[in-house]
Amino acid sequence: MIDIENTSKIITGGIHIGQVRYDREFKELVAHRIQNGETTAANMARELGVHYSTARDWVLQYKKDGPNAFPGSGNLKPEDDEIRRLRRELADLKEENTILKKAAAYFAKNQK
Repeated sequence: MIDIENTSKIITGGIHIGQVRYDREFKELVAHRIQNGETTAANMARELGVHYSTARDWVLQYKKDGPNAFPGSGNLKPEDDEIRRLRRELADLKEENTILKKAAAYFAKNQK
């Protein structure tokens, strides 16, 4: 049985008053226990007071992404961060290309 009172959780305001947000270690522990057959997602959800789909989703995310499964609020998984960086780089290169094309056209026009 997981001791809910002694786990790391963050109480947030927002729209849902009293919403509980569990940290990465807690979610990994829950997913690990369910995967190892120590308990079921339904039993764990009941024990934690969360919906069954929440516990099930934690397991699915952990199966899919392993240690990168729960990056936290405002953080990205490494592959998502890489995609963001590459998109930013692509946008910068397109802008530089546009500037160089205009400069080339300007100098070509003035050489005649």
